[in-house]
Amino acid sequence: MIFLDLIVGARPNFMKIAPVIREIERRAREGMVISYRLVHTGQHYDRNMSGSFFEELGIPEPDVNLNVGSGTQAEQTAGIMTGYERLLMEKKPDLCIVVGDVTSTMACAIAAKKLLVPVAHVEGGIRSGDMTMPEEINRIVTDSITDYFFTTSETANQNLRNSGVKDDRIFYVGNTMIDTLLASRPRFVKPEIWDNLGLGPGKYVVLTLHRPNNVDDPANLKHLLEEIIRESNGLPVIFPVHPRTRKVMQGIGLEGGSALHLADPMGYLQFNYLVERALAVITDSGGITEETTVMGVPCMTLRNSTERPETVTIGTNELLGTDPEAIAPAMQRLLSGNWKKGSIPPLWDGHTAERIINIIAGLI
Repeated sequence: MIFLDLIVGARPNFMKIAPVIREIERRAREGMVISYRLVHTGQHYDRNMSGSFFEELGIPEPDVNLNVGSGTQAEQTAGIMTGYERLLMEKKPDLCIVVGDVTSTMACAIAAKKLLVPVAHVEGGIRSGDMTMPEEINRIVTDSITDYFFTTSETANQNLRNSGVKDDRIFYVGNTMIDTLLASRPRFVKPEIWDNLGLGPGKYVVLTLHRPNNVDDPANLKHLLEEIIRESNGLPVIFPVHPRTRKVMQGIGLEGGSALHLADPMGYLQFNYLVERALAVITDSGGITEETTVMGVPCMTLRNSTERPETVTIGTNELLGTDPEAIAPAMQRLLSGNWKKGSIPPLWDGHTAERIINIIAGLI
């Protein structure tokens, strides 16, 4: 019997682990002796993560919720480690699988290793080079104690080799986030804003912003939004906005406008319906750049570095930096039809979870 712990701490983690869960359950139905325990640390409370959310992903609700809740980085790390340690002492898995780069990824990896449980990192080896990002610290610490790495790109493989990891621990499998995207694509759901604004394919831009250096300074946020509105050439700019950012916007007197349309945060299927049909996406996220690359949608990233360089070198993404003045020339290229076409990185084909379970079956 292979018994696996699957660790999630935030909404995006579920997107990354869902294909692995579905593949485990498929193999079990076919006679493979394999089971899992889905552990939600409760790092991020999300009221939208109801039963319908898990239904959309085709996975069950978590077996365990550690209910860590909010707090400082150190408080969350400590709470997750002590909560997961108690669980491990009740029953140890054959392998602890962590995904992504949130605090839960790092904290559960540490707790597992201290109790001599091997750790596998899905999306291991990615690096931004920006040590001001908490996620970068999580990546480096997690990878320093990981036993097996499931990677998304050759760049990630090389990052691991550069840090001394031997090739027999690196498994280039592709991207589970893309497994989820491709499995969900036929089921994308038209959001209300589509009909409310009379949107059409290629006739609007999607905007997402959440990083502190873009949204916490009211003057900078205002400048950024004004540039985007000015350069969008009258096209609607759809901005699903976090409540915290909406408060900042109210303070700067830019609560919408002729081109900027604020929306509440959307579900996965609704949001990607918009992304798939957008003329372009402007974002400071990492994961969205992967999805736009696969769907062939031009993407502008308002960051100085990216942990997903393949979305730039192979895909449809371009790194603009955080200076609002960089938006004008990028939008001009987009609107004149001169944006690069891009292609899909190797192994981003919807079969990553199958490869992962095949490898695990050979390791344990």
